Amino acid sequence: MSQPVPPPNQSQQPYDAQPGGNPYAGGQPGQPGVPSGNPYAGQQPGQPGQFGGAPFAPAGPVRNNIGLGLLAAVVAMVVAAGVYGAIIGTTKHQIGYAAVGVGFLIGFAAGKVGGRNPALPVLSAVLALVSVYFGQLLGEAMIAAKELPVTVSELFFDHFGFLNEAWKADAGPLTYVFIAIAAFAAFSAAKKAAD
Repeated sequence: MSQPVPPPNQSQQPYDAQPGGNPYAGGQPGQPGVPSGNPYAGQQPGQPGQFGGAPFAPAGPVRNNIGLGLLAAVVAMVVAAGVYGAIIGTTKHQIGYAAVGVGFLIGFAAGKVGGRNPALPVLSAVLALVSVYFGQLLGEAMIAAKELPVTVSELFFDHFGFLNEAWKADAGPLTYVFIAIAAFAAFSAAKKAAD
C-alpha cells in the first residue's frame, strides 16, 4: 500500500546538487553555485556585507588647510570680540569665563576647519590676544558712550587714541591675566579640535 517515492526533480535540487542528494558533490568551494563558507565570498568591494555594512570603515581624510583654518579663526575672533565687548559694556566688569570662551571659540574654529597644521594653535593664541583686547576696548566704548554725548562707533573709530588711553588707565593685572588665559585656551582648543 505504500507507493514508491518518485526521484527528485532536477529543478528542485538546491545548490546545483548532483544526483545522489549531496549538494556539494558538484564542485569545489569558490566555484559558482558552491558555497565556500565565507560570507563575503564573491562580494564586490564597496558592496554592503552580510550585516548591512562594509567590513570596515575607511579612515577620514586628513585635514591640513592653514588658509581655511586661519579664515575661520579670524571670523571667530571678530564675533567673539563683539560678544565679549557687549558683555563688558553691559555688566561694566571683565569676566574671566568670557575670556576663556573667546579663546576656546577661536581655537576650536581654527582646529576644526584647519586641521592639524602646527601653526594654527600659535595663530589662534595670537588672534585670541587681539580679540580680548578689542573686546575690552569695545566694552570701554560702550561704557563711555553712556556717559558722553557720542556713539560707540564714533568713540571706536574717530577717537581710538582716547579710547586706548582710557583702556590703559583701567587695565590692571587682572586684565593681562584674562588676555593670557584666552591665549592659552585658544592654543589648547586648536590642538584638541584637530584630533
